[in-house]
Amino acid sequence: MKAKAYSTTGKARAADFELPDSVFDGTVNESVLHEVIKAYQANQRQGTHSTKTRHTVRGGGRKPWRQKGTGRARAGSIRSALWRGGSVVFGPQPRSYRVRVPKQVRRLAIRSALNARAEGGELIVVEPFALTAPSTRALVALFEALELDAGNVLILTDGVKGDVYLSARNVPDVEVRPWGEASAYDVLWSDIVIVEETAFSEDSEAGEDEETS
Repeated sequence: MKAKAYSTTGKARAADFELPDSVFDGTVNESVLHEVIKAYQANQRQGTHSTKTRHTVRGGGRKPWRQKGTGRARAGSIRSALWRGGSVVFGPQPRSYRVRVPKQVRRLAIRSALNARAEGGELIVVEPFALTAPSTRALVALFEALELDAGNVLILTDGVKGDVYLSARNVPDVEVRPWGEASAYDVLWSDIVIVEETAFSEDSEAGEDEETS
């Protein structure tokens, strides 16, 4: 499998870049992607929602009227769920929505996501960034040369590169991740994936990210 290759100024190279077979084998497992994305989104939930039950709502300790003889329905508390200002029946309570995804499944998901982007021509390879200081202008110039006018962009760098991260921090819809730390959600969130050429030579395999956050 091959991908378009460019310089850091956006100039197309003569030959396409041969993607490593260890990651780009052409397999896109949609069921695994669905499972991992659902787990990722579930793990983003704080689970702090809370409603008061009949035992926790304040007031209502006295019976509003006697049981019989008034012509009204029986009532034991003004904080019943049937009353305004009362409790909530089966309302949400604080809980954890966390879903654990095995590491092998996460690896398969990230490879499937990268394969999907590569097959669709939405993954490009660039030469290593040589920024000596943060430069948003240089990064925007690269996007303009690549004609990336709209859409989400994910940049996968060869290790942690603070200058690239700081350069992209003020650019809308652009995320920077070290190769091997991006999740399947990051790849599918993006419309274009830009990978540094030297990132493929790392020993770490794609999908070595921590437990789905």
